[in-house]
Amino acid sequence: MKHLRIHDQEVFRIVEAEKERIENTIDLIAAENHAPLSILEAQGSAFNLKAAEGYPGRRFHAGCGQADDLENLAVKRGKKLFGADHINVQPHSGTSANLAVYFAVLEPGDRILSMRLSHGGHLSHGDAASITSKCFRFVHYGLDPDTEQLDYDAIAKQTADFKPRMIVAGASAYARLIDYRRLAGIARNVSAYLLVDMAHIAGLVAAGVIPSPVPVSDFVTFTTYKTLMGGRGGVIICKEKYRRQIDRAVFPGSQGTPALNQVAAKAVCFHLAATREFAAVQKRVVANAAAMAEEFKQQGYRLVSGGTDNHLVLVDLRPKGLTGRDAEEVLESTGIIVNRNVIPNDPQPPDRASGIRVGAAAISARGLETSDARRIVGLIDAALSNAGRQEVLKHVASEVAVICRNFPVYSQDDKMMLPSSL
Repeated sequence: MKHLRIHDQEVFRIVEAEKERIENTIDLIAAENHAPLSILEAQGSAFNLKAAEGYPGRRFHAGCGQADDLENLAVKRGKKLFGADHINVQPHSGTSANLAVYFAVLEPGDRILSMRLSHGGHLSHGDAASITSKCFRFVHYGLDPDTEQLDYDAIAKQTADFKPRMIVAGASAYARLIDYRRLAGIARNVSAYLLVDMAHIAGLVAAGVIPSPVPVSDFVTFTTYKTLMGGRGGVIICKEKYRRQIDRAVFPGSQGTPALNQVAAKAVCFHLAATREFAAVQKRVVANAAAMAEEFKQQGYRLVSGGTDNHLVLVDLRPKGLTGRDAEEVLESTGIIVNRNVIPNDPQPPDRASGIRVGAAAISARGLETSDARRIVGLIDAALSNAGRQEVLKHVASEVAVICRNFPVYSQDDKMMLPSSL
């Protein structure tokens, strides 16, 4: 970053400080990951500057030969990776992707059934705080109060009563597998579309570690920067018969020129996600999440749904007398980064919450194994059980520092500058 150092030393110092923070903390935020430097290079490339409204061969600007080659390559790789009929790589974010799907096949005011945010859904699935709820009529399904898992019989009954035009599946804080085939059948019974938002689990799906929603869904959306280990940005997969509607909903319907630097990063991301090394990381993600879940239970914590089938665990802190915000702040002081998260029927407001969401993606990218994952949970418990004892917190911080040194995010010996585990 030699030019930034010269042109703006203040921003340069902040960027350098963030790089240091990443290397010297343990990232357990389920919505984050460590990307190969090749991804960052692509996302910071000359494609930042090119205006290219439209699609390959049909641009509204001149000079788009390389832009067309790039987008065609990203589309080709993405279709092969996920077994997709059609893929649109232009959405700027996951929310942008979801909005484009809604407006591609629905009219304002149409009915949509989706998962409640407080039970693990996402803002863009029609939460009252989101613009999506102002455009469409959402009703939400939740988790069974006993199992804290999806109750497909209850969803089927709710669907029959509400008769939505679309069902949205997928979540940001649900630790179990979703039966996409069952939901597809429920949607067909009322002639509804099925949209699956797999933003959190796209990497696990790409590696074949968990079932894919692509074969049974009308639409699938995802982001590339979570388990997929790419840069920021959104993607839409759809059946061939919806190609024109989806493409028009993205451009000109809801976006102007695509962020071609994001498209470049997506192309690299899809390429790397097809490798054996990537698949090995995703298997480690699932194993590490399961190990963390078991260790949390052994330490006396209650897990929402009782465990995990994917990359995250949702920990209920009420038995420990803590709020999520308290835990988040204590852990960050030791170098462990988590985020507070609401749990089903949470008595606390969202800014405090009663839980923490803990993800295994970033530690798996660094090369940590199940024994390391269990060790981290032990450190979490030590910190949370001794929040007022500075000597204990200092000891935890020193242990965190050792783990970070032993598992650097980027290995200087790796010519490709991939995360250490790749």
